[in-house]
Amino acid sequence: MPEMKWSEAVEMLQPHVVRIATPQATGTGFLISNARNNAVCGVATAAHVIDHAHYWEEPIRIEHVISGKSVVVRRDERAVFVDGTRDTAALLLNRGDIPFPADPLPLAPKAKFLKVGNKIGWLGFPALQGANLCFFSGDISAWLQPQTAYLVDGVAINGVSGGPAFHLLDAQPPTVAIIGVVSAYMPNRATGDVLPGLSVVRDVSQFHDLAPTFANLDQAREAEPPTEGPPPKTEEALSSDSASPENKVPQRTSAPTGKRGRR
Repeated sequence: MPEMKWSEAVEMLQPHVVRIATPQATGTGFLISNARNNAVCGVATAAHVIDHAHYWEEPIRIEHVISGKSVVVRRDERAVFVDGTRDTAALLLNRGDIPFPADPLPLAPKAKFLKVGNKIGWLGFPALQGANLCFFSGDISAWLQPQTAYLVDGVAINGVSGGPAFHLLDAQPPTVAIIGVVSAYMPNRATGDVLPGLSVVRDVSQFHDLAPTFANLDQAREAEPPTEGPPPKTEEALSSDSASPENKVPQRTSAPTGKRGRR
């Protein structure tokens, strides 16, 4: 059975991926689901990419780069479901606003996770001048059950937050499964210098059956949970090199668009 190449996986994923921009930050998002009648679609991202804009009811720009389509989604045109504990979020909007594919890519099964040593890839829009959608890959170093997160031996830089992390499936025809959302990068600061570290990828638990639950955007907005303020901004990526992963503050990988933006 021929195996899918990484380049083929990237081509398959590109139509599902968007750049997200708010007045404070930029990041990445991707299609996770469509509603029962396809009137509503769900876009997954990292919570810290949109939590400030959501809290202050600011516009959020969604750019479907592969088609050249870009829309500004205002407060009354969306429903947002934020899981601050996992640093994941889902943005529900009218499907007609973005030319997404008819069907989203499959999510990893509930309560299942990849074993250490498996290779995964992820996509995102680095906050670099003129950067297009970029591909990254690395091996799973650990699975953190309390945080339902992977530590991955690979790079995640500003702007890649919220991008899809995926695994190549041994299937016919060849396809991929979305296993997580890029959340943070934890550099090694043991010597005082910033040395290569590990990326944090949150699993897709929040996204199963989210958008299909709602027949229209009004239903989604009625079910939207109360808005909570974003967590305090932090300048240091890690509290100390000896802190446990539960106590460390990951370095966010969304990019600030202004001097007072989130790191």
